[in-house]
Amino acid sequence: MNKLCIVVPCYNEEQALLYTNAELTGVVARLVKSEKIDKSSFILYVDDGSEDSTWKIIENFRKQSPLVFGLKLARNTGHQNALTAGLLTAMNYADMVISIDADLQDDVSVMVEMVDLYLQGNDIVYGVRKKRDTDTFFKKFTALGFYRLMQLMKIQIVYNHADYRLMSKRALMQFSLYKERNLFLRGIVPLIGYPSATVTYDRKSRVAGESKYSLGKMLSMAFEGITSFSIQPIRMITDLGLIIVLCSICAAVYAFYSFITGRVVAGWTSTILSIWFIGGVQLLSVGLIGTYVGKIYVEVKERPRYAIEVNDLAEIKHEES
Repeated sequence: MNKLCIVVPCYNEEQALLYTNAELTGVVARLVKSEKIDKSSFILYVDDGSEDSTWKIIENFRKQSPLVFGLKLARNTGHQNALTAGLLTAMNYADMVISIDADLQDDVSVMVEMVDLYLQGNDIVYGVRKKRDTDTFFKKFTALGFYRLMQLMKIQIVYNHADYRLMSKRALMQFSLYKERNLFLRGIVPLIGYPSATVTYDRKSRVAGESKYSLGKMLSMAFEGITSFSIQPIRMITDLGLIIVLCSICAAVYAFYSFITGRVVAGWTSTILSIWFIGGVQLLSVGLIGTYVGKIYVEVKERPRYAIEVNDLAEIKHEES
């Protein structure tokens, strides 16, 4: 029978973990009872360098239940790296892995449907939100803009999907071959290409604590996704440069015509505005190209994406040996 692991990245989630653990252990118990997964299935909490008592709570869960394991990272590496650490660690111990955030805004009840779709032959099952009633108008507007921008940049991404998904061991092994440090999992997973399906659900309000994704982090993640998966912005700079050159030629023709007809008007406003405009475009272009160069710099150093301080799952192999 197939073994399931639920990976839960955590950063300062002490207020939410009690509720989260109760919900997830209940889901695992129901799936085991219905004989959809093996009784050795488990939950893996990944502590991403939390500054509160998150790890102590995870340790207590581990003592109280054989279903729970912890993975402690040596420092805070960010959500995408922490999630990757959990996925690649769980890959060695499970046949399928479901990732979900600790706030449980994603509906855990659809995990049953995810497992069913996996058993039907799908390697990847995406959790997709039906609507965004719990989001503010600003967040709805920016999220819609983000997905539209991704489409414009020709980046393959599942609409209204975050990081709530099931992946088979085969899909995770393929994912492990993607070595880039500039991680954007929502863009990487669709590139794997194995059979996939979707389940839809209504997103709930956060049970406790506050969101770790500030506006700055969301904008940073959007920019990371665009520049990690598309060179379209650089092509757009080329197009913009061509348009400016054409406009300059038109302006030169007009200036020459004005000179011939004697309608030259002395003034500095148009000159200053054109200089500022061209200067701004140049600075923006250099900054964007610099972003791509910076990404190359990060990649060629090949530094580890995370360091594992404690891995409770190592006990399993120790006991087996």
